[in-house]
Amino acid sequence: MKKVLIVFGTRPEAIKMAPVVHAFRARSDRFDTRVCVTGQHREILDQVLSFFDIHPDYDLNIMKPGQDLNQLTAAVILAMAPVLDEFQPDLLFVHGDTTTSAICALAGYYAGVKVCHVEAGLRTRDIYSPFPEELNRQLTARIASLHFAPTVHAKANLVAEGINAEQVFITGNTIIDALNYATGKVDTVETPELQQLKSYLGNKAPLILVTCHRRENFGAGLESICSALKRIAESHDIQLIYPVHPNPNISSVVRAKLDATRNIHLIKPLSYPAFIWLMKNCKFIITDSGGIQEEGNALGKQVLLLRSNTERPEVLGAGGVQLVGTDSEAIVSSAEVLLNNPMRNSLHHFPYGNGHAAADILSITIQEYVQAVP
Repeated sequence: MKKVLIVFGTRPEAIKMAPVVHAFRARSDRFDTRVCVTGQHREILDQVLSFFDIHPDYDLNIMKPGQDLNQLTAAVILAMAPVLDEFQPDLLFVHGDTTTSAICALAGYYAGVKVCHVEAGLRTRDIYSPFPEELNRQLTARIASLHFAPTVHAKANLVAEGINAEQVFITGNTIIDALNYATGKVDTVETPELQQLKSYLGNKAPLILVTCHRRENFGAGLESICSALKRIAESHDIQLIYPVHPNPNISSVVRAKLDATRNIHLIKPLSYPAFIWLMKNCKFIITDSGGIQEEGNALGKQVLLLRSNTERPEVLGAGGVQLVGTDSEAIVSSAEVLLNNPMRNSLHHFPYGNGHAAADILSITIQEYVQAVP
């Protein structure tokens, strides 16, 4: 039996790795599977763990108030070492582009553990955008032995960087597995959180969902975004719903700029099922998120992306995402088009698979590692 350690630390990682956890734990005849969370996100991570009924075997709980990237990096690698020493896994699974992913992969490399990278191969080619996620992805790719790429384009990126094509497998994105699971549950639950969201539908005004959290938008970029949101809200009969990220670099600016605007609702971060409900019921989405580009696309929603580039170019070709950056005029004009022309909300095609990514990852791992290695 092979020992597998699945590590994640942020809410997006937890959502996308939950189907992988369940797939591997369902094959206890093949794998001794354990879960380690770093706690890079704390409260919003715990919400996802509860929703997906995942109970970590190791919780590093490394996040501290005011912690910068240097402190976070040091905390992750120091806390991971004893976990690897104790469990001695054969395979270490990490996801995507976080500091947790890159540094846990590095710790695995130091410990002589084979690293498997889920959602591999996404690239902007600008290591400062998104920061530090782009560099995290590239570092993880140099360490990993198995690469699970969501699309043909992602695989091509890895092969172009010299990764052996035989180590790269196209699986689709596990976000679709998670989304299918969540949408099946959302319509069967009723919580105070969902009741609050549904109350915004009372006056029939369209809901516009906004999220913003990336470091590169701190400061002037966020202020420009807020100016655009205020203009959009004041000039249209809409309800703009903004779950505000708890980072004070975000929350202090957003609340100072937007709190007084009548039809902008600044709310706490939502649980995953409530967030899925809001995505399903909004008219369109304004965000700087990576994963929401995929989720919004899968739900048939147009996304105005508050970034100058994207590591998910497939969504541009699919007609689901428009790059608007942080320029106030560009955000306002693009939102005006979507508000005034509903036909723009239809998508051409969906590039991220059929919701069987976790099963494919499990099958490939058995074929490429368990069966191939005595």
